[in-house]
Amino acid sequence: MAGHDKKLPEKKASKDVEAFLKKVAATPVTTRPGGRGRLIFALDATASRQPAWDQAAQIQGEMFVETSSLGGLEIQLAFFRGFGEFKVSPWLSEATELLRRMTSVFCSAGETQIGKVLKHATNESKKQRVNALIYVGDSMEEDIDKLGKVAGELGLLGVPAFMFHEGDDPIAEFGFKQIAKLTNGAYCQFDSSSPQVLKELLSAVAVFAAGGRLALEDLAKRRGGAALQLAHQVNKGS
Repeated sequence: MAGHDKKLPEKKASKDVEAFLKKVAATPVTTRPGGRGRLIFALDATASRQPAWDQAAQIQGEMFVETSSLGGLEIQLAFFRGFGEFKVSPWLSEATELLRRMTSVFCSAGETQIGKVLKHATNESKKQRVNALIYVGDSMEEDIDKLGKVAGELGLLGVPAFMFHEGDDPIAEFGFKQIAKLTNGAYCQFDSSSPQVLKELLSAVAVFAAGGRLALEDLAKRRGGAALQLAHQVNKGS
């Protein structure tokens, strides 16, 4: 990220969140009757992202809480850092274990490896259905054409990528939007100074992965906030 902290205008950020949630609600999802949703939670763990990593670690448990009534959720943590280091966890079904793994990770300087994230998601989905990919990062240092090819394959498998963009790097914004488009996912820029927004966004995608659009609309009724704004938009559009 840039050396200065440039916060997003509140009005713009609010509109971005609303648009993101509306896109999530409109995305098709396939789940097995009575089965758990499967979500890959991928994060950039390069040096600039330590504060945001710590923030995500503290709020990730909400994804499990919101999906418990829908049959539950399995999450696989994936991250990259340093010089070519890329790691993934087993599929996890408990918030405490995901938190333990996240809090044991320290960010390390290096270049982005988004291509590895997309390839991994593709390979996992070929083994067993993956309902969604969440990616959280602040930059992109790879060839967008190469990333686009892999993203397109992921899209053909029916795995939407929900791209969370921390900050305002224009190159990352362009790349993340392209990946979201090619996978039929969604893009959202967020301000790391507003953890509640990230919490709502992660919960929304988790609920989507576990139960689809109707479950997301139910979340809106129960929790309000950005999700409630989404429900109003869905009702107007129906």
